[in-house]
Amino acid sequence: MRPSSVNAVCFSLSRQIISKPVTRCSHRKLSALAQKVEQTPRTRPEPISIPHESAIHKRTDPYVLMASELTQIRKNLLNLLGTAHPGLTGIAECYFLHPSKQLRSLLVLLFSRATNGLGGRWDQKEWNAAWETTSRQSEILDRPLTTSSTLYEWNPSMPDHTASFESVFPLQQGVPRPEPPPMPSQHASLSQNLPPDLVSIPSILPTQIRLAQIVEMVHVASLLHDTISSSSDAKTDSSDSTTEPAGFGNKLSILGGDFLLGRASTALSRLGESEVVELIASVISNLVEGEIMRMQEVRTPTLGLVQGPSSLPVAWDQYMKKTYLKTASLFAKGARSAVILGGCKQGDIWRDVAYAYGRNLGIAYQLLEDTIEFNHMQPGLATAPALLATEECPQLLPLIQRNFAQPGDTQLAVEYVQGTTGIKRTRLLAEAYASKARDTLKHLPEGESRQALEGLTDIVINRTW
Repeated sequence: MRPSSVNAVCFSLSRQIISKPVTRCSHRKLSALAQKVEQTPRTRPEPISIPHESAIHKRTDPYVLMASELTQIRKNLLNLLGTAHPGLTGIAECYFLHPSKQLRSLLVLLFSRATNGLGGRWDQKEWNAAWETTSRQSEILDRPLTTSSTLYEWNPSMPDHTASFESVFPLQQGVPRPEPPPMPSQHASLSQNLPPDLVSIPSILPTQIRLAQIVEMVHVASLLHDTISSSSDAKTDSSDSTTEPAGFGNKLSILGGDFLLGRASTALSRLGESEVVELIASVISNLVEGEIMRMQEVRTPTLGLVQGPSSLPVAWDQYMKKTYLKTASLFAKGARSAVILGGCKQGDIWRDVAYAYGRNLGIAYQLLEDTIEFNHMQPGLATAPALLATEECPQLLPLIQRNFAQPGDTQLAVEYVQGTTGIKRTRLLAEAYASKARDTLKHLPEGESRQALEGLTDIVINRTW
């Protein structure tokens, strides 16, 4: 996702709520920055404000619909991780056994359920899942990564019962993974050709369940890395940071996050879909780039101290790019990966629907998060409330240009923003992105899954966590 232009309709709505006089900054007309969100036809004249409880009555509650799958993911995550060190196990348990929203896993599951059966390769995916179930391959693929060959890389072909460093091991002929038998002729009914001991195929494929687990591991790894503190940067973008356990220390947080990413990569290789591997691997690099953009100071051997944004439009573009890289990328690429695992080919519209929905929902999520966390802002790249407030309060611009690096900058910025409509307009912008996410769902078949995806936008916008 790249920086896009701000929705003019959203900002025209924001003008209507600017009624009270400001105290610290004189009111001024909105600048060209107000045009910096992409234009799309609006089907709603203004954002719909629906309490979470009312929304759930009108739409399927996504957490209720996918409750059993979410429980399965949480139950199996620790087994899938596997570790040789109790310290790493302790870190994993602090996150994966703690109640959480599992929002990104939920998104993967919902798009899997909504699009399975639509893609041109669905019959093959269904056949593979049936064979995997009856041949017990799914049990093999879901085993924890605790075998000596995987953990220590001494000899990838040695038997599981052999101690890793007991002796020098001879070369062994590896046993190739069995391949599924050819799928029956397209003219034959799939159900008539499935193995007799197969009762039914789940609506969500085993590979999609694993993808949801991988997405959760990548997200938690990013949370661990976000806990790393320094004199110049100690704040995270995600609301999940409020429940992060303290006391790991910087080095263990770095190693724990790297451990989770390594495990996620190994599990990712088991999915058997190269495009999905590329998508999720790119998410990891996106997270790193987004975190660097968010930092207060970046120094390089050749450039020295990298300067802050030179102007308000530049600051806005940097913020939107960071928002995609740090938050929305995992939403968008996780959803697209789920659809690909369900058999959608190049050219199938549902791949783009999943990506667009995830992209817009991820941006809406972070915009709202930035309003919730603004009073606790830290030095670094300015977020939407401060950027939008600068149109009414130009005194904020020098602070933004130096990334709030001087003592007292963050406190002064909070006072300035509170005298403007920056926070209200950020919420309106978040609602606009959520509305755009809902609009993409018109391409999906009617049903519980689509209703649950619509309900998910309400949950994100109306959340208080």
